[in-house]
Amino acid sequence: MNERINNLRLDAGISQLKDDPRLVVIDREGNVIEPLVGLEKFARLIVKECRKVIEEDMDANPDDEEFNFWMDHARQIIGEHIGVEE
Repeated sequence: MNERINNLRLDAGISQLKDDPRLVVIDREGNVIEPLVGLEKFARLIVKECRKVIEEDMDANPDDEEFNFWMDHARQIIGEHIGVEE
């Protein structure tokens, strides 16, 4: 698994117990929580990471207005498509 994705998975609290094939979701206090809550957090973290990469590309090309227009558009619709607010 990609190291960055693995770190986002851990940030979302999605883990696997030793010798158990099932995944569990654990909050920062160590409590087992509803798996869909953890999966939603994981999705939000992935969208946030994608937007961050787009913003870095935009910052690297400050004079390319057309590029930045379309990159900003992509940044916005990524979250809308997945259903994640900014």
